[in-house]
Amino acid sequence: MKRVAQVFSLVNILLFLLSALVSVLLFVQLYKGLPVFGWSYEIERAIMLVFMVALTFFFAKKLKGVFVLLIIGTIAWLGYDFYFGKKDLLAFYNHSRNIFNDMAGYKEKGTFVYTSYSVFYRDRQLLDAIDHKDPSVRTFAIGAANEFFKKEQKARSDYNRVLVQSLAVFKKINSQWNYVSDPDNDEYFAKASESVKLMAGDCDDYSVLMAGAIKSIGGKVRLTFIKGHIYPELFIGSEADLAAIVPLITEKLFPKESKGKQLNYYKDSKGNTWINLDYTANYPGGGYMGTEVVEYIYP
Repeated sequence: MKRVAQVFSLVNILLFLLSALVSVLLFVQLYKGLPVFGWSYEIERAIMLVFMVALTFFFAKKLKGVFVLLIIGTIAWLGYDFYFGKKDLLAFYNHSRNIFNDMAGYKEKGTFVYTSYSVFYRDRQLLDAIDHKDPSVRTFAIGAANEFFKKEQKARSDYNRVLVQSLAVFKKINSQWNYVSDPDNDEYFAKASESVKLMAGDCDDYSVLMAGAIKSIGGKVRLTFIKGHIYPELFIGSEADLAAIVPLITEKLFPKESKGKQLNYYKDSKGNTWINLDYTANYPGGGYMGTEVVEYIYP
């Protein structure tokens, strides 16, 4: 009886571990669509994960044979995918790690939260395309800072100077950009170092170049996905920082372009503000093409 009890206990432990594995995989897949209540460290989502583990374990005990077969199939599929497509599995690991780091309040550079398996390659390709350390990208950004708003850059704190220089980069790219579509039925991601020579491409090429150039001079930017479009946003900071930069934009940097127009920005869950740098307007804070955000990418 003692040996039977030990075996039964080991089976339960194995079922629990497998249930936890399945639950984490499902949690990562469903993460973007899970509700958020604004609790610290996303505790609501942590509770959901615990509930998923408990529920999966309950059904695993009730349907052991079927559950074990499903687990074996899942592990076999992951093993096959790792062997024949290592990038996919590595991307899945990075996404999963980023999700749990984000829940813990730790945001790594070059992170994103994916929405489905099909966007693994797209997000990773976009991040790789932002080659801000390429000399041509930084040379371009410095050139823009030297060409525009030099007077406004002086006598400012380091942080505000970087903001003004980032807006100079926006002016340079925005004023010269020529929209050119990708090949028919194909998605092409140009590196920033490629687009800096052409000043042409579609919305993702524009966003990649903007992110790479601003990042190369110390600015902070993210790429925002909406349905059928992607655009860059510049990190401003607190609402007080925003209140200080708005009159600078409307009165000194882009007075003609922004006259009589509204400056659009987004405030995230932590109270930080991000201003729109899309090519749809010739001033920072132009109108959004859509408001239903699919995901953010943080270079």
